[in-house]
Amino acid sequence: MTKKIMLTTTLLLTSLLHAEHPAAHWGYSGAGAPAHWGDIDPKFQTCKQGVNQAPINLTGFVESELPAITFDYTLSTSNILNNGHAIQANVKNGSSITVDGIVFDLKQFHFHNPSENNINSKSFPLEAHFVHASKDGELAVVAVMFEEGKENQALKELWAKMPHKVGDKTPIDAKHLEALLPKNRDYYRFNGSLTTPPCTEGVRWLVLKTPVTLSAAQIEAFKNVMHHPNNRPIQPTNARVILK
Repeated sequence: MTKKIMLTTTLLLTSLLHAEHPAAHWGYSGAGAPAHWGDIDPKFQTCKQGVNQAPINLTGFVESELPAITFDYTLSTSNILNNGHAIQANVKNGSSITVDGIVFDLKQFHFHNPSENNINSKSFPLEAHFVHASKDGELAVVAVMFEEGKENQALKELWAKMPHKVGDKTPIDAKHLEALLPKNRDYYRFNGSLTTPPCTEGVRWLVLKTPVTLSAAQIEAFKNVMHHPNNRPIQPTNARVILK
């Protein structure tokens, strides 16, 4: 990896992990809406010029014997913050996945309502993104869909500390977060991008096939804090292959 790419990736990862007070005024409505992201800042041009953007509608799958993702998760959090774009939980060191023989350390996870990715044109009330980075700065996102049903015990713990004010961050030592992940870890895979500016491409997307549940009250609690949908619209798939 060249020094230029490494520097770009490092800056990108820094913005991802510390996006408590974003510099550019992007958002999900009005002049800062997704349709305008590419014009807000020259650094965001990939948002309109990229050809491998996320999220997408996952359909037209190509059968493939995808190797299992090796999860080595302790999922212990340090704090939960409201950055105005999402509710994000920062995690303590020690959780990782292994994909393509590469170890990706879990840095944070955050939530979107409604889901950003669709599966066979189906939208879900909540989607979690577990953001990982390798030592070389490569990014991998594990996406988990939530469907309305039984109360989610992990979200119960997180939502109890969810900051209501933009910019606020609350310490939380949440350790019982296995309910955020389905027991079945089969997944779809595609090459995509970040779903927020600067929309950088080259991100490994690993979308778990099996959703987990959350209650109607938990959906409403999230909406009442965010006050607006925080999902980027579906992007063109173009020539990409979606593996299953």
